[in-house]
Amino acid sequence: MGEVKSDNNEEFWLFGYGSLIWKPPPHFGKVSNVAVATGESYQSGSEDHRGTPEAPGRVVTLIERSFWETLVDQHATTEDHVWGVAYRIEPSKVEEVKAYLDIREINGYSIQHTDFHPADPPLLPIKCTVYIGLPNNPQFMGAQDPQALAEHISRSTGPSGENKEYLFMLEQALENLSDGSGDAHMKDLARRVRAIEWSSLGSTMDELSSCHVTDKAVAREISRVQSGDRKHELEEVEGA
Repeated sequence: MGEVKSDNNEEFWLFGYGSLIWKPPPHFGKVSNVAVATGESYQSGSEDHRGTPEAPGRVVTLIERSFWETLVDQHATTEDHVWGVAYRIEPSKVEEVKAYLDIREINGYSIQHTDFHPADPPLLPIKCTVYIGLPNNPQFMGAQDPQALAEHISRSTGPSGENKEYLFMLEQALENLSDGSGDAHMKDLARRVRAIEWSSLGSTMDELSSCHVTDKAVAREISRVQSGDRKHELEEVEGA
């Protein structure tokens, strides 16, 4: 990645990753064949969409492969690219879309440029604008234990919804891009979050079941006492 400029001022291509895969910008005139950009996906804090300033959620950003190799990471990968989509914006709408993206990606993202390599080999690379949360940004999270990360995602929420919804939609979007697309780290995180959800659901069902049993026991005790009172009343009437 770096300052790769477009040679044609009328052409504005955007590399969409993360939520931009399933929620594209407005006024895109063409989506290129599914393609990849060199680099690695990584987690960044989200204070305005999937979390709050007090409890930031987790979303993805891109980092250089060379920088990723310096990190003490908790997940292994052998891929040297990230899956995404290239959007060509209508020339007359470029400024409007840029303003939209500046608001949508304001929390920790900066504008960079990179080559986008279409998954269809005959197609040439496309020079794209991309919004990236750089490692020197306060929102960059660095290496995190995957289980701790999954637990954080499972309980985080923000103005755009639950953090786990973002993760599940990203996992599905990446899987649906092309044959062989997907991200092993996202799949692992999604699996961990689902396991947490099932565990939480099981605990809730156990509590409800316990409450149901308790309620039935209380109802039986009330019925028994009422029956005893009724029997006592009958005995008094018969004794009279």
